[in-house]
Amino acid sequence: MATDDSVGTMTTTSAAAEDERSLNDDDQRPRDRGLWRDLVAYWILGLCNNYGYVVMLTAAHDILKELDGGDDHAKSINEYSVANTTLRSDEAFGFAYDKRPCNKISTGAILLADILPALSVKLIASFFPLWKHVRVATCILLAAAGFILVAFADVEWLLFFGVICTSFGSGLGEATFLAYASYFNKNVISTWSSGTGGAGVIGALSYTGLTALGLSPKATMLVMLVVPTIEAASFWLLLRHKDTRQGPVEPNPEAEKPQQANGNALPENERPLENWKQKINFIPSLFIYMIPLILVYLFEYFINQGLFELVYFPDIFLTQSEQYRWYQVLYQVGVFISRSSVNIVQFKHVWIMAVLQFVNVIYFTFEAVYLFTPTIWIIFVLILWEGLLGGGGYVNTFYRMQIEVPEARREYAMMITSISDSVGIALAGIAAIPSHNAICDLPVPVRLQ
Repeated sequence: MATDDSVGTMTTTSAAAEDERSLNDDDQRPRDRGLWRDLVAYWILGLCNNYGYVVMLTAAHDILKELDGGDDHAKSINEYSVANTTLRSDEAFGFAYDKRPCNKISTGAILLADILPALSVKLIASFFPLWKHVRVATCILLAAAGFILVAFADVEWLLFFGVICTSFGSGLGEATFLAYASYFNKNVISTWSSGTGGAGVIGALSYTGLTALGLSPKATMLVMLVVPTIEAASFWLLLRHKDTRQGPVEPNPEAEKPQQANGNALPENERPLENWKQKINFIPSLFIYMIPLILVYLFEYFINQGLFELVYFPDIFLTQSEQYRWYQVLYQVGVFISRSSVNIVQFKHVWIMAVLQFVNVIYFTFEAVYLFTPTIWIIFVLILWEGLLGGGGYVNTFYRMQIEVPEARREYAMMITSISDSVGIALAGIAAIPSHNAICDLPVPVRLQ
């Protein structure tokens, strides 16, 4: 027993001494005065990369109206309802619904068009070299093409093709920027995540605000062409580029260890992955990061694209379209707050966020069916909470990986794990469409009678 206590004391003392040496090394290491450029650039890149994706989801309700035959974004909910439901009373505005006010297809259809291309390109990108300049140029061209195609689309297939271009660009960008982040200071993950959260807020608010000012959805899309230009300037003018032929940087650099210069001297589970077989065999070890993140995104996007449109409060200060847009804005505010907070608070167990998100699914499903919540302000708070959980799951997953995954495997691990959110979102879109249609066919709830 005494021996065990002695060993424990020696271990604790050794760990404390190691921490003190690490702190002293940090103090003695020269400050990187240009680090701000990388941090700011990654924030802007995160914003620009996700901006088009967010705008397409925020505009989903309006895009579906375009497919139904017209730009009625300015119509009141009463006008929309008269066109799509049967009145029970001849009195002015004194009617109820024989059917729920639903679009013919769920906004989950837009979600699938917005995520399946991103998922496919992430799967492919992880097995190819990190040709960063070619990849980023492709992302920027696809983002611009997406805005233009959606703005000028006059047929259904062209509209969806524009959404798909945006998705390809966003997916390729995320896989590329996350992999490239392994060559920079670990805090670029924090600023990247904050930027992607900022894309949600700025994207949703800018679309909602511009349409509220009277711009049509098409004109709004053309205004947003400035975003790909900002992305290009940030990547080629602001970011300090790294030589990807060298290994990624250590998250906590110490004195050089000559024996690690040769990859064969590393432990077997930390050596670089040299062929496709090794890369594929390595994937199961990433499930601890991937599965909780998949579940978080499955649950939150099932709510966003399958249920938001069905949670409707009649005869208030917002029309149905406006309610949907503000739901998206509040969700993105929550995402932005949590993705910007990783340097203040970290959560190791992301699965807890998945469980809490599932509780949200249960609540919003009952709300969509029965419309029992007495006021929209409660829904606003719950949507903000949903966004906090989603953003927290994302940023804590990649922050942990930047610290825990061996540096020789970090670039590949980042690219593979980046598909997790896309897998969850794709599954949510698949589940959202039949669920949305089933709820639309249910009897009219009391709140609409």
